[in-house]
Amino acid sequence: MKMRTVDFLAMAMSAAFVAVVRGANPANFDDARTGTVPAGWTGTQTGKGEAKWAVVPDSTAPSKPNVLEQSGEATFPVCVKDDSNLKDGFVEVKFKPVSGKEDQAGGVIWRVKDSDNYYVFRANANEDNVVLYRTVKGRRSPLDIVGRKGGYGVKRSVSSGKWHTLRVEFAGTHFEAYFDGKHVFDVEDSTFTGAGKVGVWTKADSKTRFDDFNYGSLGN
Repeated sequence: MKMRTVDFLAMAMSAAFVAVVRGANPANFDDARTGTVPAGWTGTQTGKGEAKWAVVPDSTAPSKPNVLEQSGEATFPVCVKDDSNLKDGFVEVKFKPVSGKEDQAGGVIWRVKDSDNYYVFRANANEDNVVLYRTVKGRRSPLDIVGRKGGYGVKRSVSSGKWHTLRVEFAGTHFEAYFDGKHVFDVEDSTFTGAGKVGVWTKADSKTRFDDFNYGSLGN
């Protein structure tokens, strides 16, 4: 007897879902000790200042009770997942801008070589925009959007005190950026093409909280 089309499609979708889940590495910080950097992570920074990374409770967390918070002030605070090593795949996180006079930013980083060399996709509540950058030897520069000359980033409503989602899918030199579940733009760049670590990022005096961090392969 022939398999019904609907059954075949359901099986195909299920197989695709399993493929994605098998490549996932979620972290929600709920089992981590509060007041410290979570085990398996390195809290540091790019540039000057003093980043302060620690697990704290948050009653508004997407997955309660704990989140990862950055409350110090540095050029670019970064927190890296120590055992990660990913060339092609995805990285995503939920973040909440809490406060900051200069900036209220949160971001994901990937293909991290060290605290001075990586890609970052970030959103900023003080500027209401999302931008993808490369950081090389500690110096950050924005990357042009595919199909748009002489410009970078896009305007989006980034609300302080509310949770948002950042996600990047990357393969080779091509990156697809998503904000709050919607695709916002693509970028092409060949600065870092090999595998590297993943993590989260803030800027300047941003007090930012992170939850439901995830990364992994998009294939089997």
